[in-house]
Amino acid sequence: MTRHELGKAKDKDLVSSMAAMKRAAAMARKAAVQTDTAIVVVHGEKIVRVTADDLRKEAGS
Repeated sequence: MTRHELGKAKDKDLVSSMAAMKRAAAMARKAAVQTDTAIVVVHGEKIVRVTADDLRKEAGS
């Protein structure tokens, strides 16, 4: 589903799911930085490992 389609969904939980996923991703990044561990994300069709140092640099810019 695209963001546009989510905005038009009749189910209120589905409408707010994108915001919930963004909050979860932010918490995962914060936990990774605090514990000095990496996270795994998908960029396009590639699976990418992002280190805590990369996350710190990303947050600093």
